[in-house]
Amino acid sequence: MYRYDQYDQQIVDARVEEFRDQVQRRIAGHMTEDQFKPLRLKNGLYLQLHAYMLRIAIPYGTLNPDQVRMLGHVARTYDRGYGHFTTRQNIQFHWIKLEQTPDILAEFAKVQLHAIQTSGESIRNISADHYAGAAADEIADPRPWAELLRQVTTFHPEFSYLPRKFKFAFTAAPGDRAAIRWHDVGLRLVRNEAGEEGFEIYAGGGMGRTPFIAELIRAFCPADRLFSYCQAILRVWNRHARRDNIHKQRMKILVHELGVEEFTRQVEEEYAHIATLGTDPPRAEFDRIAAYFAPPAFETGLSEEIDRTDPDFALWVDRQLAEHKAPGYAIVNISLKAIAGIGGDITADQLDVVADLAERYSLGEVRVAHTQNIVLPHVRKADLPAVWQALDAAGLGDVNLDLVTDIISCPGLDYCSLANARSTPVAQKIAQRFADIERQQDLGELKIKISGCINACGHHHAGHIGILGVDRKGTENYQLLLGGSGAEDTTLAKITGPGFDEDGVVDAVEKAIETYRSLRTDGERFLDTYRRVGMEPFKEAIYG
Repeated sequence: MYRYDQYDQQIVDARVEEFRDQVQRRIAGHMTEDQFKPLRLKNGLYLQLHAYMLRIAIPYGTLNPDQVRMLGHVARTYDRGYGHFTTRQNIQFHWIKLEQTPDILAEFAKVQLHAIQTSGESIRNISADHYAGAAADEIADPRPWAELLRQVTTFHPEFSYLPRKFKFAFTAAPGDRAAIRWHDVGLRLVRNEAGEEGFEIYAGGGMGRTPFIAELIRAFCPADRLFSYCQAILRVWNRHARRDNIHKQRMKILVHELGVEEFTRQVEEEYAHIATLGTDPPRAEFDRIAAYFAPPAFETGLSEEIDRTDPDFALWVDRQLAEHKAPGYAIVNISLKAIAGIGGDITADQLDVVADLAERYSLGEVRVAHTQNIVLPHVRKADLPAVWQALDAAGLGDVNLDLVTDIISCPGLDYCSLANARSTPVAQKIAQRFADIERQQDLGELKIKISGCINACGHHHAGHIGILGVDRKGTENYQLLLGGSGAEDTTLAKITGPGFDEDGVVDAVEKAIETYRSLRTDGERFLDTYRRVGMEPFKEAIYG
């Protein structure tokens, strides 16, 4: 993973001290909240319903054990003993005191973490496939390119005052684990017929009030020209963006209104000009960064055998592991969706356990998934029993990856000042309704995603079953959506009809799922059945 040089460290340290001065002036009353707000947002600090929330960036979802321990230390020392992983591969702390924020950021700076690009009208934390560098199906590790783009754009003047927030996502596999088509720009690393590396580039995706799926605008951009092409995209958007209307400022609106063909034409025209300017970083800079992402020293000659004598362990192996590119290794998925817990939450003690396991068994790496789970990417198969036992003892041994209880959920009205409804209680009630593991396995892959407001932080548009909390005359109400996907078969979920109260939407989810069970054919997922039969059988069952 990338390690700071002296310049990186100086930048982050200087940012902390700058913010320390701003906080002191705010506390002393030398600036108003309106004056302070844009400054705190540039440092990932939000004012929510009950306290300040601090959001820390985890670029492309990669952490080392010292960084994970620091997350635990901050949770234990400055928060209420836990943190919340988000759908942008960040972590949030929801009970922060303003006067302690500079000290917290200084602590994070010691382990090369920061809050830059976690808020404001900026290029947000650049995300990536959480299996990157380990996955058996990727053509190469895309994270060096994500890091290069992060470094070039972070303080680039052209990208400092954007019309609205802007999101990149990277993958290098045919199976999309990064939801790239739900981003402003999605980038898939590919090879052309000559074997050269480049990128498929998708543009104009996003959720929220007006969701759109990104369109392919270039089938192959040479990798060395990635920054030039992304710069061209941002210039076209910056030129035309509706800065007078917050609901029309995102790039997805521009792509929709211009049409993908005209948008692409303008980007290609701009790119032809930018490509002559020599703005792309030299290859030597990419090579410098890529050296930090060299594959670990995997052992050779390891056994592929896994002892499945213990049925509970065998169940965990079958559900929580993914195929690794190196023989004798596996990718371990750790569920943060305990039945009685809160999706994405992890305690300080559990963070310490994960750090210890990564150090001992995962070659010093941890990944954060946009699905609000975490990953040990490089575990020897011979070490799997020890890892499983340690996770189970720490309350991290749930066996529900991609099943009905692996629910993505935003913090909702319990914390967020933007929310219209609570998300967490709904997720918990659904999880409890389907807690039986045999029932979960029988249903197979079924992705439920819940948002407490139209901003869609819970990705409800991309759920096989999506739930959106709305305010109906001062009462929490929940819309039910079906048929979404954030994978390579990206689709937009559709609203079934009138909304429900909290218990009603849980019942409606169960009716939709039982309808799927009655209609499915062998091997069909919920999403497959929905696509085959359409909305009507589900609506009839839900609304009767």
